Amino acid sequence: MFNAKKNAMDVINEIIRQSAIGPLSRWYKNLVLSLFSSIVFTCLMMLVLLFTYGVEGSLNIGY
Repeated sequence: MFNAKKNAMDVINEIIRQSAIGPLSRWYKNLVLSLFSSIVFTCLMMLVLLFTYGVEGSLNIGY
């Protein structure tokens, strides 16, 4: 189990190293990854709210 976790982290670090943010400074990488994580988290929360309260909403399409 420990080896699989270490290998997964190695893969993630390799992807980051070879991506467009690879040569940038460490604080900038952290900023970009934090922004990406917050966008993904917001989208997932919106999906949960849609599934939870979507039945109560109404959609009117008209001209």
